Amino acid sequence: MTYIPITPKERDAMLEKIGVKTLDDLFKDIPARHRFPELDLPPALTEMEAAVELADIASNNETVRGDLISFLGAGMYNHYIPSVIDHMLRRGEFYTAYTPYQPEISQGTLQGIFEYQSLMCALTGMEVSNASHYDGATAAAEAVNLAYAQFRGKRTKVIVSPSVHPQYRAVIRTYTQGMGVEIAGEDSVISNQSSVTSLEALIDENTALVIVQYPDFFGRIYDYTQLIEAAHAKGALACVVANPTALALLKTPGEMGADIVVGEAQPLGIPMWYGGPSLGFFTTRKQYVHKMAGRLVGETVDNRGQRAYVLTLTAREQHIKRERATSNICSNQGLLALGAAIYMSVLGKAGMRQVANLCYQKAHYAAETLSKIPGYGLCFSDPFFHEFSLCCPKPVAEINAHLLDHNILGGYDLSQDYPELQNHMLIAVTEMNTKEEIDMLAEVLAEVSHD
Repeated sequence: MTYIPITPKERDAMLEKIGVKTLDDLFKDIPARHRFPELDLPPALTEMEAAVELADIASNNETVRGDLISFLGAGMYNHYIPSVIDHMLRRGEFYTAYTPYQPEISQGTLQGIFEYQSLMCALTGMEVSNASHYDGATAAAEAVNLAYAQFRGKRTKVIVSPSVHPQYRAVIRTYTQGMGVEIAGEDSVISNQSSVTSLEALIDENTALVIVQYPDFFGRIYDYTQLIEAAHAKGALACVVANPTALALLKTPGEMGADIVVGEAQPLGIPMWYGGPSLGFFTTRKQYVHKMAGRLVGETVDNRGQRAYVLTLTAREQHIKRERATSNICSNQGLLALGAAIYMSVLGKAGMRQVANLCYQKAHYAAETLSKIPGYGLCFSDPFFHEFSLCCPKPVAEINAHLLDHNILGGYDLSQDYPELQNHMLIAVTEMNTKEEIDMLAEVLAEVSHD
């Protein structure tokens, strides 16, 4: 938003209109001793001085753009972002646009959201998509709200796989506190395929929703068709938390029979940005659309017979009575949703498949190379996409400190969330990692094992 100062004449006219003589009169109801408190602040800087100081602070940061080689993922990934995305997002009509309340003057924003929704449906195999959420964790929690509303609170059990991202599970617990919802499955043993079958045994007539991740938090790929069928046999819904990059290469959750597919759209052309802001996608089957949080943009024809876009469903508290809203915590991350739509459009089906294949191939080269180092090995034998768990001879924190000395961001320490997984490192490889970087990682890890 551009700041345009008013002239003294305009200021005086505005003051006269509201019946006061000076700006100070606007603050007369505030006790004088509280109007201008002494603040312990450094001396003011000019714009030029502030710019120099901020640049100096920023120069202390190390980033993956030239400073560090990253093998850290765990939900936030270093992908290549085509320059056209930033170029388009900085256009004024997109950068300053917010909520499209007036369709007559919001056709560009509405079409951008509509295209995003259409692309997300194609990617996930679902029938409808909302206009996005704050992040993947929020979207997963909203899936619980949808299931709870679908069964009108008569089913109170939600089964969550322990291999769903720990932060997603934490947000789900936060959302459901006070609702009388039982969260089951989180304490299941982390193992190979048995961890999926153990979830199936928990499904009963009180189950509203079963939530799994694809690929899971450890990077493993499972076909959840049988589990979803088991959920449906008991009348429950099934939600898949999906990596959108993987969906360009793997079987879609829609083909598995999923009712809801959610996840983090950060891999779709959105920078890592210190962990946010990001974009949560939410897709579902058409029969559940009225229980879906957020809003839905649709395509129609105006009174001149021309194609037009409108808010078809607006079940959020900004549009309808608060008590009737599907959710009071949901958002249209419009600018980032547009960025994701541009990413998918620019790459196209073939381009996205190529990115996914590069991630897959490079990750498997890395896994093969690293598992040959004495003291290291793959923790799981399951198929994986572009992340894998590496069992290490020493604590991961110690290894990562050594890697950082060589300008390498190591993998995620799984023992932070899974105490039983000591010395387990979750390594992520994307199309941005070269063979030389992977070989360098192997060399440094070999050094650690010899220390």
